[in-house]
Amino acid sequence: MPMKSSKLTLTALAGLPHVKPGDDLAALLTAALEKNRIVPADKDVLVVAQKIVSKAEDRFVDLKSIVPSERARAIAEEVNKDARLVEVILSESGEIIRKRRDVLIVVHRLGFIMANAGVDQSNVAGEDSEQVLLLPCDPDASAAALKAHLDRQFGADLAIIINDSFSRPWRNGVVGVAIGAAGIPVVRDMIGAPDLYGRKMRITEIGLADEIASAASLMMGQGDEGQPAIHLRGLQWDEPASPASKILRPKETDLFR
Repeated sequence: MPMKSSKLTLTALAGLPHVKPGDDLAALLTAALEKNRIVPADKDVLVVAQKIVSKAEDRFVDLKSIVPSERARAIAEEVNKDARLVEVILSESGEIIRKRRDVLIVVHRLGFIMANAGVDQSNVAGEDSEQVLLLPCDPDASAAALKAHLDRQFGADLAIIINDSFSRPWRNGVVGVAIGAAGIPVVRDMIGAPDLYGRKMRITEIGLADEIASAASLMMGQGDEGQPAIHLRGLQWDEPASPASKILRPKETDLFR
């Protein structure tokens, strides 16, 4: 059934504190929703930045503790990166897709094809810190846990999306994408549905979770905006929920590999 929405409302949750390892992220989000006077309803979507999920789950690594392997040292020389950072990237990766100076594209252990396996230093710690932050161990499970807590707290059937910023083949700039999801169909299959003129669509699939993640990223920003959680209202869907892992294209149909 086509999804029709005449109005979408996105609201950045003001008042979220800086998240620290061990923080109860669900409780922090609950408090922020209440502070912003938002009463969640069925099919509301909460988009949460990967960084605060990773911080709460203590996915920090201190580069001072890393001893790089010979392989990491060789790759670091080729790509002009810290060998310790490359060692961490390799530990999170299953395959290197592309590498050249200042570029290291890998297949993350979760299946995402991304720069540096998502290992990041921006918005992690101070300028002099050597800490880096990894992706959550299981973003879909993290999303499901947040959904379960918030559903109980508010008596509503919410959707949760954990987003991150990815670059894209053939295009400049990063956009928000979903790396974890719960309570929403991440891809909508439109094959066989009629278009505006009654012609049946043959190949169209809509990356619903990615479109929502990208919209939320407009408000989250990439710098010092400090808005890592966005509430969205106005979408409707009938399809069953699916995890973000369902977005990944199988290797045999991936023309970029």
